[in-house]
Amino acid sequence: MLARGRALEAQGRSIIHLGIGEPDFDTPVFIRRASDAALAEGYTHYGPAPGLPEFRRLIAETWRARRGLACDAANVVVTPGAKPVLFFAMLALLDPGDEVLIPSPAFPTYASVASFVGGRVVPVPLVAERGFDLDLGALRQRIGERSRLLVLNTPHNPTGAVLPRATLEAVAALAREHDLIVLSDEIYAAMVYEGESPSIAKFPGMAERTVVVDGFSKTYAMTGWRLGFGIMPEPLARQMAALMNNSNSCTATFVQKAGEAALTGPQDEVAAMLAEFRARRDVLVPGLNAIPGVICARPAGAFYAFPRVEGTGLSSVELADRLLEEAGVVTLPGTGFGVEGEGHLRLSYANSRENLREGLRRMHEFLAARARV
Repeated sequence: MLARGRALEAQGRSIIHLGIGEPDFDTPVFIRRASDAALAEGYTHYGPAPGLPEFRRLIAETWRARRGLACDAANVVVTPGAKPVLFFAMLALLDPGDEVLIPSPAFPTYASVASFVGGRVVPVPLVAERGFDLDLGALRQRIGERSRLLVLNTPHNPTGAVLPRATLEAVAALAREHDLIVLSDEIYAAMVYEGESPSIAKFPGMAERTVVVDGFSKTYAMTGWRLGFGIMPEPLARQMAALMNNSNSCTATFVQKAGEAALTGPQDEVAAMLAEFRARRDVLVPGLNAIPGVICARPAGAFYAFPRVEGTGLSSVELADRLLEEAGVVTLPGTGFGVEGEGHLRLSYANSRENLREGLRRMHEFLAARARV
């Protein structure tokens, strides 16, 4: 959809992009300057496969303080972006035929990687009527003898939902009961608008059976830097370091120095970005609810809305196509996040308030005209 939108722009069309999940802010200046300094200091060579020791230690200290995780440097593996943690964890943990329980709709990489390494994907529905909370009854029913891994993502892509503490406590109990490993994608953990989004790794007995996936792309607007990490039991960290050694060799050392600066420097720009995303959410959601045939819950985190669009009379794919071609608005069909996403669109509000208002105006005009026919 992004490529199609850009192709239309190249033809002179005005296109509002509400599709891509990338902060539209620049990386804070002090982080960029730290990278420049690191290059000048010679951080241009190979580093250790699991990451620079001082950076791994800093990540452990920071996540102990910020997220309450019981970890040290030996539990941390630094990777070029967060996706390698997903890939290496599944590669290390799954045998062919092992089942991976994935709440759905979901970020499509989870199912893609699980299938690639020979796992069998078992979707578990999120309940839209309960703010996309996890269906615990369905989860219990779908845990089988070959169930090995459970994927969690909170705050959630594509819905923006945050799983309640009570849900996480129930999931932790099931993981302990059935000896499941939890792959907890917490890349949006710093983007919560009200309340909290605790890590499941904090709950009793979970540190030894959880892989926390996190990184710098969203919080610090560092998508192109490719800097992520995992926090996991030490035996798995050693296996993941071996996989890093035989694939990427290492994460760029000057990028890791920029990451150090991000964690130790001022956090006011992070707070400002979060405040702006909150303001954008508060423009987008009421605007969506004013459009004929559209109903949108207010997301609690990340920067996505996942409105229900069944009332438009169009499938999610047809609606996304027509909004692009006829209204000049890029959205993503919910089916891109699994069959459970049918009847929804995903909209990213990583765009200016001015563009959000214009996109809403175009969507309203298009769907109001349909409703009059």
